[in-house]
Amino acid sequence: MMPWTIKRQFSCYPVSEKKTARGGLVWTLRSIVIGLLLLFSLVGIPRVNAGELHPFNAAWIPSVGESAQPTDAWSEFCERSPGDCAIDPSEPATIKLDERAWALIVAINQQVNAAISPQEDIAHWGVIDRWDYPDDGYGDCEDYQLLKRRLLVEAGLPRRALRMVVVLDELGAGHAVMAIRTDRGDFILDNKRDTVLPWHQTGYVYIKSEGDRTHAWVWLGNQATVTSAFSR
Repeated sequence: MMPWTIKRQFSCYPVSEKKTARGGLVWTLRSIVIGLLLLFSLVGIPRVNAGELHPFNAAWIPSVGESAQPTDAWSEFCERSPGDCAIDPSEPATIKLDERAWALIVAINQQVNAAISPQEDIAHWGVIDRWDYPDDGYGDCEDYQLLKRRLLVEAGLPRRALRMVVVLDELGAGHAVMAIRTDRGDFILDNKRDTVLPWHQTGYVYIKSEGDRTHAWVWLGNQATVTSAFSR
């Protein structure tokens, strides 16, 4: 069997990671997003470190162009929340990555990572794998990314450009991240780190992702070409 077809526990977060959940999590984060947007409009776009903008020449995650079966847990999530899985072809498939969008993406990635306490699905939901919003302040990797996507969509980014992705991590374990497809390449939001990296700097093996035309997922084709960021 190929490694990504084996039913295994996702390695969603560092085992030493400890966080404290907060009440009213979603409303708190939404308030922060609204505050950021107001701040940007009132005082202008915040300056972004030049080192953060340097990797904007990154390319996009290659796809083999074939349909892939989504995980069962994703299909179940879409049955519960069909609007969060809908594909609107009138939306842009990429976002214009200016400094304002970059600052928003980085801020939401950091805020959600700080706000959620990691908890495995079996302890949280009583099942091995469930994709859902961590509205109670607990979740694993895919739950972090679903919340980030909801907040980014509420802030005005097109859902079509925000794609859930299944990867193998540095340990060879299954992991879920979110790829933001931009006019300057694909960037990865991850609960394992607060830094938003170009896809090829994560050290991950990219297996499959949501498509941008239908509900079908697509196989990704870079298994032999990733550059590891974990040996640095």
